[in-house]
Amino acid sequence: MSIAETFGKAKAEGRSVLVGCMPAGFPTVDDSITSMVAMAEAGCDVIEVELPYSDPVMDGPVIQKASDIALAAGVRTRDTLRIIEAVAGTGATVVLMTYWNPIERYGVDAFARDLAAAGATGMITPDLIPDEAGEWIAAADTYRIDRTFLVSPSSTDERIAMTVGQCRGFVYATALMGVTGARTSVSSQAPDLVGRIRAADPAMPVGVGLGVGTGAQAAEVASFADGVIVGSALIRCVLEAPDLATGHQRLRSLSAELAEGVRAGKPL
Repeated sequence: MSIAETFGKAKAEGRSVLVGCMPAGFPTVDDSITSMVAMAEAGCDVIEVELPYSDPVMDGPVIQKASDIALAAGVRTRDTLRIIEAVAGTGATVVLMTYWNPIERYGVDAFARDLAAAGATGMITPDLIPDEAGEWIAAADTYRIDRTFLVSPSSTDERIAMTVGQCRGFVYATALMGVTGARTSVSSQAPDLVGRIRAADPAMPVGVGLGVGTGAQAAEVASFADGVIVGSALIRCVLEAPDLATGHQRLRSLSAELAEGVRAGKPL
């Protein structure tokens, strides 16, 4: 199912989409597949697979640590594509989140081709702006991959309009300035940012990320956004568990709580 179809289905059900993030290869390739499948089975509508990177400027300490573990274990881009194929093969909607340098090294057109072949329906590029994304936009069009760029509270209305105009599938609204990580409360800037995005394009689904860690927070964000993006809180379930079985159990439990949350809040 494509991103657009996933958001459309959720809208028809009167709820937001739950996007759950997990680094590829954390703590091993097979374990990350198990984690992602568990998240999907427990209620995550979209699995956001993060390609581990040595300099993740947007990611907070939890995602950085998990990515470091994956890189130390030897995970590479080809492994990430294999993970995507395995998770997409279960019927889950899968998108990739990656910094741009690994894609340039791989080859932009070749990567788009292989990403589509693996079953991903979209890609989020946190450090690539539309102004400099001509090659990626062309490749994404060729291989029918939805492209997601980011906007933040500091973005001007002109920047938001330009960015949303180049997105396909959904736009990623970073709810606060700074790196990722679960927080005790949802940013007060988030509803305003979502409103500014909708003013630029009322039809473009908006996913809000950075900070959600509980079902109650998910419900709060779901009351004004089309999608709720959760990363650090889910990763911590595995990262801080005494063993993998416990970690996966906690992961299922939190995914179910978050899924209940996005169903409790009705998007505007």
